[in-house]
Amino acid sequence: MPEVDHRPQGMPVWVELDTANVEQSKEFYGQLFGWFSYTMTLDTLGEYAIFTREVPLGPGIAGLQPLSERTSPSSWICYFRTTDLAAGIAAINASGGRELVGMRQVGLLGQHGLFADPEGARFGLWEPFEHQHSALIDEPSTMCWMELACRDPHHARRFYERVFSWRMVDTDEGFTHAKIGTRSVAGMVQIDEQWPARWPGQWLPYFEVADCDSSTALAAELGARVHIPPADIPPGRFALITDPTGARLALIAPDHRYRRLWQHDHTTSPPAV
Repeated sequence: MPEVDHRPQGMPVWVELDTANVEQSKEFYGQLFGWFSYTMTLDTLGEYAIFTREVPLGPGIAGLQPLSERTSPSSWICYFRTTDLAAGIAAINASGGRELVGMRQVGLLGQHGLFADPEGARFGLWEPFEHQHSALIDEPSTMCWMELACRDPHHARRFYERVFSWRMVDTDEGFTHAKIGTRSVAGMVQIDEQWPARWPGQWLPYFEVADCDSSTALAAELGARVHIPPADIPPGRFALITDPTGARLALIAPDHRYRRLWQHDHTTSPPAV
């Protein structure tokens, strides 16, 4: 997909890795995805790295920053677009969520906040000024999907319906699509006995790869832990891994028929694990 320049409210717009080891993360994702990075110094965030693809100063596809608290685990944070951050914060608080990091302006780029839903899954809101969102999506080595894994999907769906005005649509397989109009923008799946033990409720980014088996094998060689080895599902072949610092993510090599649907109108999404 070419670079993108606009997405409506409630759409995924950015992913950010909060890591216990910045250099180790740069090395791991550099070898796994071929990512480069450059670093900015921002008044509210300090040093903040931008992952790019193909060239060091290319379009930004993800963020990277050190953990603010050493006791917290490394994790990928999924951000969603809002046109009114203050109203979004009010909706989160009124719906049973928690404010982890309050409204902060990031120079002329935009303003954001970090939150937890009632089950503890962390996510962010981004109100853009100059920086809209990830410049590349739906291409190898970029984000192509976001999915909430939770233990109480009924409670979660009520929360996100209130916060994002999503329309939730259930499938026969137990998967839930979060829709804006007719577009599927994210997914929701219940954590059950098929999932690794003690898997927490969280938002998971899916990154597109050309070959799931070889990418998963490479990730393991680089120090990742494989929780669900490569497996075939209707949209393609996927795996769930934890990177060497403890951040969880999914890899998927999309079936070309589903990939075309994602790229054109995003009405098809990965089913439950």
